[in-house]
Amino acid sequence: MKQSKILSVLLAVLMACLVLSSSVAVPILCRPFYYAHIGPLGLVQATGLTEEAIRQAYDEMLDFCLGAPEFSTGALSWSQSGRDHFADVRVLFLLDLAVLALSAALLLLWFLLGRRMGLGPRPLLGRGPGFWAAAGLGIVFAVVGLLASLDFERAFVVFHALFFPGKDNWLFDPAVDQIILILPEVFFRNCALLIGGLILLWCAILIGTDLWLGRRRR
Repeated sequence: MKQSKILSVLLAVLMACLVLSSSVAVPILCRPFYYAHIGPLGLVQATGLTEEAIRQAYDEMLDFCLGAPEFSTGALSWSQSGRDHFADVRVLFLLDLAVLALSAALLLLWFLLGRRMGLGPRPLLGRGPGFWAAAGLGIVFAVVGLLASLDFERAFVVFHALFFPGKDNWLFDPAVDQIILILPEVFFRNCALLIGGLILLWCAILIGTDLWLGRRRR
């Protein structure tokens, strides 16, 4: 089988994209993750809304972020500025899902056709593409996670400055955009923890798999 260093780099990038995008997609697509916060965070008592109304508001907001044409937040009030922010969020969500689908499709295509074509990845410094994908992601997110744990509120502000440059419509007035009442900061912190945990878990699996395959090759 012919081996290629370029293929190794491409596969490492695709694997990193798949791990990152799939980890981000979990709290986006798994609505029960949000529902599980309603009781422990006391959202019913804090807002005076029923749990059904909170779920409806969240679901309708998320539907819009995933491509629904109309924006709404159930019985909660909203402003055009708030809608515009969620339109920006929709771009990021759909981009993440597109990266997830594309990277998964390309990796599956290589898995199905690579051996038939007689082309495989050449180990880089004795390690396969999975190892390097995991090492790169793991180091970056370990550092990011450490910094965020020191001051999550500051990290939250920096995140919005990076992904929504020049905009401040993410600073909601709860009297106008009531959706923020059911989206406390601790929920976003837990989303970040879930994403980081999933990334590190997949990185550990990729590195462990590469080490196991390395022993088999030797």
